[in-house]
Amino acid sequence: MAAKRKQGLPAIGIVGLGNMGGGIARNFAKAGYPTCVWDSAPPAQADFSKLKNATIAEPREMAARCRTIIFVVPSTPEIEEHCLGRNGIFATARKGLVIYDFTTSDPAETRKLARKAARREIAYLDAGMSGGAGGADKGTLTLMIGGDKRAFGRTRRHLEVIADKLFHLGPSGAGHTTKLIHNMVCHAVFLATCEGGRMAEKAGIELADLIDVFNVSNARSNASQARFPDHILNEKWDGRSRVYNLYKDTGMAVDLAKALGVDARLGADTHAFLARAMSLGMSEEDFTLVYRDFDKIKKAKPRRRAPKKGKKGM
Repeated sequence: MAAKRKQGLPAIGIVGLGNMGGGIARNFAKAGYPTCVWDSAPPAQADFSKLKNATIAEPREMAARCRTIIFVVPSTPEIEEHCLGRNGIFATARKGLVIYDFTTSDPAETRKLARKAARREIAYLDAGMSGGAGGADKGTLTLMIGGDKRAFGRTRRHLEVIADKLFHLGPSGAGHTTKLIHNMVCHAVFLATCEGGRMAEKAGIELADLIDVFNVSNARSNASQARFPDHILNEKWDGRSRVYNLYKDTGMAVDLAKALGVDARLGADTHAFLARAMSLGMSEEDFTLVYRDFDKIKKAKPRRRAPKKGKKGM
């Protein structure tokens, strides 16, 4: 990606500079886009104060300056705080603004917000992400997109700065629906791999050997190919996502399944296991530590409802 600013590139706004948003913002700035950035936690903005092509600006300022605003925050309520109201983005946006919602959210809530945006002639698209913080850093995310197809067509080439796989999946909510299903399956496979790893160790088989077998056989997955080699076998425990994120996402997926009349009991079992981890105070721990503490988590008694945590960028 070119570090030199290219002429004629539209201004892009990034709200949320956590593990995911920080990498996304840096890639736009490095590619020469005038990049406006904001995070509710001032320390998260510190790295951008001297970054070329980056400007710290509140979301309401972005509404007048940017062609596209991308929200990389935990959920819909954080977006509503900036979009609604007399001085919100919906009320002050420039003509033709396109908003991308990179959260993992309830598709029904997404559709409600998209309808409110449409009344202001603002395109509001949901875009679930896959690729993790490493993909955000490298600009190799996969995006699962729902919403206005014409707006997607206008902005697609800009998204290619941060993603190498783009899927437009249907109307508003389709991206977030796909993301919830994706995460439910992904987290269930991770826990199944953890359980298999514990079985192997109990049987006297080296965990690294088991993962090597998985990776050349039908049990291979992102968990075996990336999570275990990169974050668990080396005991770095640095997957850069919280246990709470997995708990929240699987809970939302199970709720969606119920609303659709689908029996998602394997997803429900995954969510219940993560609730046990939450009950041990692991909410803010890196999710890869689930493997280290797997046996302890199995023995824990889950709380009826695990506590929600504070707002953080993704």
